[in-house]
Amino acid sequence: MQAFVQAKVPEGWFTGPPTVEADDEEILVMGVLPTEQTVDAFRESTRQERMAIASAAEQRFGRPVSWGVQRDGTTTLFTTQASPVMTRLRLRERAVLTTLIDAGIARSRSEALAWCVKLVERHQADWLAELREALSGVEQVRVGGPSLI
Repeated sequence: MQAFVQAKVPEGWFTGPPTVEADDEEILVMGVLPTEQTVDAFRESTRQERMAIASAAEQRFGRPVSWGVQRDGTTTLFTTQASPVMTRLRLRERAVLTTLIDAGIARSRSEALAWCVKLVERHQADWLAELREALSGVEQVRVGGPSLI
C-alpha cells in the first residue's frame, strides 16, 4: 500500500514521501507541505489528481482513501471517514459521557466518546505505540506458526 501510494503521488507535493495509515475501513495518506504552500491552495490544486489516486487505490485495496497534510506543526485532515462503533457502557461509564455533554464539551454520546478516545490517544501515545509494537510481534509469531491446512 505504501509503495503504491508513493509511486502515484507526484514529486513536489510534499517535502518527503507521503505516509500511509490504514485499518479495515479506511486508508489515510498524509504528507508534509512545504512552508510556502497553503493547505487550501494544495487542496484545490491537487483535487483531481488526489481523486484519481484515491479511486485507483480504492479499486485495488477495497477501502476509501482519505487525505491529510501537515504544515508548520499543524495537521489538517480532509475527506476522512467517521465509522460508527457499537459499544455497551455501564451506568458510571455513561455518566462520564453525560458529564461531557452537560459541560458543553460534546453534543452527543457519540461525540463525547470520540473526545475520550482522542484524549487517551494524546496522553497515552507511548503506551499505545508499545502496545501496537507488541501486537506486531504477535502477528509475526502467528504467521510463522504451523498451518491447519
